[in-house]
Amino acid sequence: MEKINAIITGIGGYVPDYVLGNEELSRIVDTSDEWIMARVGIKERRILTEEGLGTSYMARKAAKQLLQKTGVDPTSIDALIVTTTTPDYKFPSTASIVIGKLGLQNAFGFDFSAACCGFLYTLDVASTMIQSGRYKKIIVIAADKMSSVVDYTDRQTCVLFGDGAAAVLVEATTEQNIGVQNSFLRTDGDGLPFLHMKAGGSVCPPSHFTVDHHLHYLYQEGRTVFRYAVTNMSSDVAQIMKINNLSAADVNWVVPHEANLRIIEAVAKRANLPLEKVLINIEHYGNTSAATIPLALWDFESKLKKGDNMIFTAFGAGFVHGASYIKWAYDGASAVAKK
Repeated sequence: MEKINAIITGIGGYVPDYVLGNEELSRIVDTSDEWIMARVGIKERRILTEEGLGTSYMARKAAKQLLQKTGVDPTSIDALIVTTTTPDYKFPSTASIVIGKLGLQNAFGFDFSAACCGFLYTLDVASTMIQSGRYKKIIVIAADKMSSVVDYTDRQTCVLFGDGAAAVLVEATTEQNIGVQNSFLRTDGDGLPFLHMKAGGSVCPPSHFTVDHHLHYLYQEGRTVFRYAVTNMSSDVAQIMKINNLSAADVNWVVPHEANLRIIEAVAKRANLPLEKVLINIEHYGNTSAATIPLALWDFESKLKKGDNMIFTAFGAGFVHGASYIKWAYDGASAVAKK
């Protein structure tokens, strides 16, 4: 029996129309374009402002574009996984809402939570499902409406985050030496005090007190998170290169979690990889949490060629982190015309 490999065969994306630039943000909170650009390298971010729309709306938009671009029969989709930190509801799952809206009659779905590492972890899970031989087509969607958990009176965090979604189709192939090769994934468990949302879960349910004291917003100790992110993402990239006997010259592209331009630059430097090999779009979208890596793939799809050696790496709340090695499965330029 031939070995089954999991490959990405298409990408769809969606970002809201509303652009929140640094100039407008400086009228909301005490900040400036110069301050933001110097510290995090973000010029603007997209915000979903329409009332009554949540993460599932963006996820559906991205998945719908993916289906149109790939031309895949919706009834052939076996599963749909949404990775998000900002689900529409505690229950039902955001995936179930998306499946219903898209009419995927033969798919089951579930949500996956791994913060900013969501896409990295979920792609590994979907790939394993494909490699088992039980499933042939899985849609992985990374989507977050970070504006729903951001305190726009806190200038340390509100400048960082934006909203967006991206979807990839993961399929089975018997073609060898292509697709998702392997991953190095870790959860340290040390990160709770430094990056979390204090209220809304079972430990601290919603109450008048939690609302009055702004406990339903993202809390982050920036310096600590920065240090952990640089250290772990750098070591994870080095580890995945070692596992696969890759030199810097062998790597065509690194796709990092887009959290902070200084983090990305530090990771590239420690891995001895030139920035020309790093896909970066943080200036225009900010940190969209789980969606950052697939949004970069969506933006730069035309640059990707079949057989390219790619490393994905991310770091998020938990602390969760890791890196994956992918041999790209198609020439992206041919798909961009359908975007």
